[in-house]
Amino acid sequence: MCAVPLPVLASRARRTRAAIACAVLLALVGYVAVHIATGGWGPPRCFVRAEGEYLALTPEQAGNAATIEAVAASRGLPERAVTIALATALQESGLRNIRHGDRDSLGLFQQRPSQGWGTARQIQDPVYATGRFYDHLVKVPGYSRLPLTVAAQRVQYSGYPQAYAKHETEAVVLTGALTGRSAAAFSCPGPPDDGVPGDPARVRAELKREFGAEMAAAVRPAGQGGGRAAATHTVRVSTGATRARGGAERNGWELAYWAVAHSDELRIERVSYGNHVWIAGNLRAGWHTTDEDSGPEVRIAIAR
Repeated sequence: MCAVPLPVLASRARRTRAAIACAVLLALVGYVAVHIATGGWGPPRCFVRAEGEYLALTPEQAGNAATIEAVAASRGLPERAVTIALATALQESGLRNIRHGDRDSLGLFQQRPSQGWGTARQIQDPVYATGRFYDHLVKVPGYSRLPLTVAAQRVQYSGYPQAYAKHETEAVVLTGALTGRSAAAFSCPGPPDDGVPGDPARVRAELKREFGAEMAAAVRPAGQGGGRAAATHTVRVSTGATRARGGAERNGWELAYWAVAHSDELRIERVSYGNHVWIAGNLRAGWHTTDEDSGPEVRIAIAR
């Protein structure tokens, strides 16, 4: 209800204006409520829908999460290592590559140059920082069987070790998606439609840097179709080329999700795997099926 003082209603005209004002106000409140509920305002978000859970992340968080998974894949580490690393980064930095922290702490894992983790510049490279985290984690005897808080604390020496536990469920869901266990489960908005082109060479370089040397033989030029311009702006990656945890199909989704997660920074506009395709700017639809089939490879199209 919209309460109006009695003196204001002294005439029919004023009563009409008051009714209109109330209606406009109520409509505005409803409009705001709908946009808040549906995410119509605010920055575009990436999302994961898997194992009955829904997670929303910023593009930066998604890219960092995918990097954490890729570095683990390059080392042949199990899913549990990914989950521990993701939960740790969620607690320490919110999966953001922050430039500040307690004393000289920096980056995804709040590592300290003064404690031998590397230079400030190195620590702010997510690939390096993740690698250093795993260097320490694998030295923890039986880390994959330990409670997450114990395993993370053996690496981090945090003043609040139990805080890692509150991120375990989210980390498990992210791990399951990014390792390719669920098909068509991860999507991002992609780069803005601002005409800025991407660089296929940079995409190939990042794939090799994050997934490791084995990726060199998997990344190939585009095949037939689409003309020369399309071919030079498409990166093709063979599935099963990395140390896949669950076979070539899961590896395909792992690579496809990595591309989608990094689509903003690498200017990726389309990713195809099997008969599924993701297209930038189509966030609510996510992945959809198509008559085309990429076969045993992931195709990554770069903005031109």
